[in-house]
Amino acid sequence: MTQAVSLGSARQAFLAMLARDIYVTSREIGAYLAQDLIQPFFFLFIFVRVLGSAGVVSNDYGQTMLPGLLALISFFGALQAVAFRLVLEFEWTLEIEDRLLAPLSLPLVAMEKVVFGACRGVLSSLLMVPIGLIVLSGVSWPLSGLAPALFSMALGGLIGGAVGLVFGTIVPPRRVTIVFSVLVAPLLFTGSVQFPWYSLTGERWFQVLCALNPLTYISEGIRASLVPSIAHIPYWLCTIVSLAGIAGFGRLGIHGFLRRALR
Repeated sequence: MTQAVSLGSARQAFLAMLARDIYVTSREIGAYLAQDLIQPFFFLFIFVRVLGSAGVVSNDYGQTMLPGLLALISFFGALQAVAFRLVLEFEWTLEIEDRLLAPLSLPLVAMEKVVFGACRGVLSSLLMVPIGLIVLSGVSWPLSGLAPALFSMALGGLIGGAVGLVFGTIVPPRRVTIVFSVLVAPLLFTGSVQFPWYSLTGERWFQVLCALNPLTYISEGIRASLVPSIAHIPYWLCTIVSLAGIAGFGRLGIHGFLRRALR
């Protein structure tokens, strides 16, 4: 009976924290969406619409890039939501101290941050879909691929949130923006966002480098679901690697969270 009450209290506290984070975010939803969507929109508009009109890229390039952008948004939207909020709560608002007093184990407090980041990343990614369909022409997706693509977006949000948990707890607060600025470009351009992974066979060293980036498996998973005609990493392999990444980065992030919370 005691265990049931404890589990019920923990579940209630977890959902209450998640609801509060969502509510606070909804009050500034415009700023958050602008942060998540403006850069991908210009990537899509310039690399596909403008360069396509100029004949620099093929007319069907949007079919390749839009799935990658959906992966990018779910991943980085979650990463930023977790990393920067943790820095804010640990160093300035000290809001984290109230959360640590909740009837919830510390690892679950950390995982709530990851789940919240994933929710924000997936929402931003879904909002990019109609924007992309408006900007592009001739995009056609099979209905059977929508559910697997959504699942891959959720995995992208979770792994992005887990990486954000690592950044927000292990990187010194005064250096988190510097580290983020230094790492964002390598993560972006080695995540198979702008190109299918199999197209890199002529640059084997770069293909191997891209295979080390967890974003690659989100991009390829969404691309495999929505544009199966393009050569891609098998969906099942993308899913397994993504789940392993969530577990690995989540474990490392929880370790950093416990270290910060208990010091």
